[in-house]
Amino acid sequence: MASSIHDLARHLNISIGTVSRALNGRADVNAETRQRVLEAARKLNYSPNQSGRSLRQGATRSIAFMLQPHPGDQQYGEPFFIPFLTGLQARLAEHDLDLMVVMGEPGQYQPERLRRVVETRRADAVVLANTRREDDRIDYLSRAGFPFATLGRSQSGGDTYPSLDIDFERAGEEAVDRLVARGHRRIAAIRPSLDLNFGYLFLDGYRKALRRHGIEVDPGLIADGFINETGGYQVTPRVMLSKDRPTAIIFNNDAMALGGCKALAEMGIRPGHDIAVIVIVDTPLCRYFSPALTAFRPSLEPMGRRLAEMLLASLPAFAGPEGTRIIREVWPLELVARESD
Repeated sequence: MASSIHDLARHLNISIGTVSRALNGRADVNAETRQRVLEAARKLNYSPNQSGRSLRQGATRSIAFMLQPHPGDQQYGEPFFIPFLTGLQARLAEHDLDLMVVMGEPGQYQPERLRRVVETRRADAVVLANTRREDDRIDYLSRAGFPFATLGRSQSGGDTYPSLDIDFERAGEEAVDRLVARGHRRIAAIRPSLDLNFGYLFLDGYRKALRRHGIEVDPGLIADGFINETGGYQVTPRVMLSKDRPTAIIFNNDAMALGGCKALAEMGIRPGHDIAVIVIVDTPLCRYFSPALTAFRPSLEPMGRRLAEMLLASLPAFAGPEGTRIIREVWPLELVARESD
């Protein structure tokens, strides 16, 4: 008799993660391996503990969203995530599931909190956000065989998990196209640091569009800083120190744009008059700034609902008769023209 999943994995000479994924009906385990695991479990009278049974049957009725707020003045509401979470919860509620938000320290990726959620089976699945280019959290969840989905892409984990992202690359291209059409050739780009993947995608689109228009990419017009108001305030003057300074700036974050616009004003440069400003991604802060900031708007609440659907499609207890599916999508943003460019 196998008293634990470790015994079952040892008997089969395969990893614990593979055994766990097979028992949970994950789509990234081939049919032959899954059948081997199930037959061995029956033969050895393997009986999962209650937490494992809860995971497969959705008995906790909870999905954990790992939220890492950024240090800064926006901790009161995280204007990007609130509408997204509203949509995520609404769709989960249709299946009698609750959304549990696991809050980390500002700026921290909370690996210990994530491990506690997984090891104590406090939720049936996890949703990650603020994905990094290389993300240890994705690697950990993949090894553990714990169901998860991501808001944002990463180079970690391959295509083995549901993922919903915004098309930051296309938005970067379209922002440059719009500015070039208005006569700008010196266009700066300011993005977050911390290896956040969406910053890389934005910069890829920005560079691609400049080259398409025959404009040389000037490293002196590219800056990255912490993803808050202070970060934007600190790095914006750097791109303005160029001998041939920019006539337009694209900010890859609303908070950085607010800090950057304050820095510009203190330098006697008026956004929307002396310099054009475009923001990716739009939030209410952009609409109520003066001048109102031209920005690219995501459909956050529908995105929340869709990611819930994608996550549920990957879980055997909710996938339906067609079986589990891994769905990965990239959604466009809508340009909202205002007064700043």
